[in-house]
Amino acid sequence: MPSDRQTAPRRPFAFSAIFALAALFASLFGGCQSNEPVSYLARSQPAPASYQYQTPGTTPATPLYGNPGTVEALAPIPLELPGVSRPRGEAPNITAKAAILVDGSGRVLYEKNADARLPAASTQKLLTGLLVAERGNLSGAVRIEESDTWAEPTVLGIKGGEVYSRGELLRAVLIRSCNDVARALARDHSGSEAAFVAQLNAKARQIGMSNSYFTNSNGLPSPPGQYSTARDLSRLGLAALRNPTVRELCGTRSCVFRMANGTPKTLTNTNQVLRHFPYCTGLKTGYTNAAGRCLVSSASDQGRTVVAVILGSSSPTVWQESEALLKYGLGL
Repeated sequence: MPSDRQTAPRRPFAFSAIFALAALFASLFGGCQSNEPVSYLARSQPAPASYQYQTPGTTPATPLYGNPGTVEALAPIPLELPGVSRPRGEAPNITAKAAILVDGSGRVLYEKNADARLPAASTQKLLTGLLVAERGNLSGAVRIEESDTWAEPTVLGIKGGEVYSRGELLRAVLIRSCNDVARALARDHSGSEAAFVAQLNAKARQIGMSNSYFTNSNGLPSPPGQYSTARDLSRLGLAALRNPTVRELCGTRSCVFRMANGTPKTLTNTNQVLRHFPYCTGLKTGYTNAAGRCLVSSASDQGRTVVAVILGSSSPTVWQESEALLKYGLGL
């Protein structure tokens, strides 16, 4: 069969030039969304002052309230641009069981036991939040069932029969990591916790988390058998940043949640790095006795975005080591 070059009529030069430019544009800005690098416009920040992180459960010396800043997404470019160098200087010493640092394209900048299967605790609520946000209708009403409240120890205190908007509950689960709210959102999304878990694992596979398995929506150790890896959680972190709703909520330092009886509750983000490191943009904390301190964190500066994951850390080392990784990735 003759080739197209042999049979097609010759195009005018101007048309060929336009066609070539269109093809170049498509190659630069097309591609699968799940592989797009994450990059944000961020104003230059002053050099951060050192902060003595608090042990979780204690009152921070200077609690921060109010509206956080927002970030603006750049047009995604699914290519590793030439001239982008790796971080300079010596990588920080990480004492946690596992850790990884990636840039917005998913390129690994640092890793330690990144494929070790470990409990992820509440960091997996990022995946719960992603599923709920992608379903949409966040203004819709959710009626709380008594079974939703069967969770501890971090709970908001919702009660059976109360009604909240889906968006309010999503904000509470991503900012304050409320386990009862995660159960309510899971049941509302899929009809039951078990059905939601099936969706959770399917979504994990879709975004490349091939070495993870989840048994509930909130990260508590029952039912047993769930695990993830630092590498998989970095993929989850990048997916969370690509979702505007999840990204905004995970970067919120505090908010006021109004209970069904009208009582206001101030919810302060559990991520101390977000509250005290000015370049940090999120993402999600986690803790159980089995998992230790876990943190998926992100930071941006001058168009460069990095995601750090720490699993099996101690307190307050988790905050210090996460900040050190973020600084290393941003070259600060």
